[in-house]
Amino acid sequence: MRSDIAKSGSGLIYEIRHIVAVASKLKEYGVEVNWENIGDPVQKGESIPGWMKEVLIGLLNENLTYAYSPTKGVAKTREFLAERVNKRGKVQITVEDIIFFNGLGDAIARAYSSIHVDARIIMPEPTYSTHFLAEVLHASFPPNTYRLNPYSGWRPDIRELEQKVKSHRAIVGILVINPDNPTGYVYSEETLRQIVEIARKYDLFVVFDETYHNILYNGKKTALLSDIIGEVPGISMKGISKEFPWPGSRCGWIEVYNADRDHRFARYIDAILNQKMSEVCSTTLPQLAIPKIFTHPEYGSYLSERVRHYEKLSNIAYNILKDVPYLIVNRTNGAFYMTAVFNEAVLNGRQRLPIKQPEIKQYIEKLVDDDNIEFDKRFVYYLLGTTGICVIPLTSFFTALPGFRMTLLDRDEGKFESVVKSIAENVVRFVESSK
Repeated sequence: MRSDIAKSGSGLIYEIRHIVAVASKLKEYGVEVNWENIGDPVQKGESIPGWMKEVLIGLLNENLTYAYSPTKGVAKTREFLAERVNKRGKVQITVEDIIFFNGLGDAIARAYSSIHVDARIIMPEPTYSTHFLAEVLHASFPPNTYRLNPYSGWRPDIRELEQKVKSHRAIVGILVINPDNPTGYVYSEETLRQIVEIARKYDLFVVFDETYHNILYNGKKTALLSDIIGEVPGISMKGISKEFPWPGSRCGWIEVYNADRDHRFARYIDAILNQKMSEVCSTTLPQLAIPKIFTHPEYGSYLSERVRHYEKLSNIAYNILKDVPYLIVNRTNGAFYMTAVFNEAVLNGRQRLPIKQPEIKQYIEKLVDDDNIEFDKRFVYYLLGTTGICVIPLTSFFTALPGFRMTLLDRDEGKFESVVKSIAENVVRFVESSK
């Protein structure tokens, strides 16, 4: 090309998906891969119940299922969701305050790209890849972050958050992911109120990614944004990918709060909607299914059983990994991820794991033969080559903390326990390999 055409930031890697290519290459060498990289309950063996399939079969017999929906989404579904918010009584919204997207990835991309190029959203660190990639691509600069502290159960540093908001006038909004991905941390209502108060004090808006808001366990409770938003402008992001679960539906939506209280925020929401209009609308079928599935008499017990299973696996993983001498591990209390952090200074560029098969050893060592490769990524690749276990390096979630994230999705508890024990053993072997 006669000119450089790639926007700055296009070299960033979405490691959750990128590592699939590495694992797939190992499968060609006969390695049995245990996929712990992506939060897809269906791929990990969750069976979609018959009653849910019957709902979808019934919708397939309706002609409107095959039609465009309105740009904002199916009116009856938006009315249903608005009524659910309004029943809580803390804030009132209308059908016009809900916009559907083809998955939250679509919503996130449009939400960030609609922000003025010089304006920034401050986000937690570590943070979910889709958010930080969208923020970086919109601004062409690294994101502003506030730290989640692994030494304090992943609680955010509220003082740091306020100081950064106060110091950087380019910050116009605050992102919260609750329950958090990748850490599994569940925010207390008090902490959430402190964050909303910072937004009110400095005239910002808030974005709450509440994808996992109904997947809580170990006795933890939290609050929805609609419970605490008050008069602050804000957006709640929700979806059905993880909760139904139906990740292949690519169906998510935003709930907009208090757009009528700030004309600048209202213009921002209009910018998001104008982008959506160019796409016409989102997929109709999953939107039509939402009220029928949420109100089905078997849905509550079905979701409760799944949550109890995640709770059991979270405790299996925690009880194994918490005693590994080189790791900092907090119990997961929401969503379905476990994140472990390596203790400071225990990793270096000389550590390795034994790989018996020469072709695999050569392939992995070529991948890690880079002076700039992160030490946790080095561990992850060696773990994959040695055991076939595919986890994600924590540094891929825009943090300097070295570690890894795994899922809590396996339906076979015995197999899951074996996988976690293997990870624990290989952490020790890897760290001590350079001694």
